[in-house]
Amino acid sequence: MSNVEELAARPLKPALLELAGISRVSVEAHYRLYQGYVAKRNEIVGKLAEVDRSAANQVYSDLRALKVDLTFAIGGVKNHEVYFEHLGGPGGDPTGAFRALVERDFGSVDAWRADLTATGLAARGWAWTAYDWDEGRLLNLLGDAQNTFPVWNATPLVALDVYEHAYFIDYQTDRAAYIDAFFENLDWGVVNGWVAAYGVPS
Repeated sequence: MSNVEELAARPLKPALLELAGISRVSVEAHYRLYQGYVAKRNEIVGKLAEVDRSAANQVYSDLRALKVDLTFAIGGVKNHEVYFEHLGGPGGDPTGAFRALVERDFGSVDAWRADLTATGLAARGWAWTAYDWDEGRLLNLLGDAQNTFPVWNATPLVALDVYEHAYFIDYQTDRAAYIDAFFENLDWGVVNGWVAAYGVPS
């Protein structure tokens, strides 16, 4: 992996510092966590360039430890980049192509929101609305850690971080109130842009 370039953290959008119900202090702390995932990804990639591959072992080896932790760091980067990118909007109900997908696959916006909220309350780390390319539909999926991605061949379109670091400063243990605030800050223009860019069929 010696030819893999270092990543740079994406800049924090100014709109994220003025969210409704999610404080600037919380967002800035959360963003620093994301920067830490980027730094660790780069550090691990550097160590993999020098690791002894002849000592690889499934019980324990430096290669195994680095490879497992790389998935966690990369997950932390990718999940947070989706999360931060689609916040900073007017929130409310979905619009456009994404709304049409929601109504088709969940029956109504209310049913989709209720299911994603319940998924977020049940998860230990993340809840996503992702388009499953094999099933040809949206699914609300749960992940307990940064490296439990939605599923293979599914594209996240909404990423709800429910680790305590996302809400504890503002809501302590009231995760449900934080989830409500999350919905009120989504930018449906960004989400619909992804639907178009990925060619998600309606």
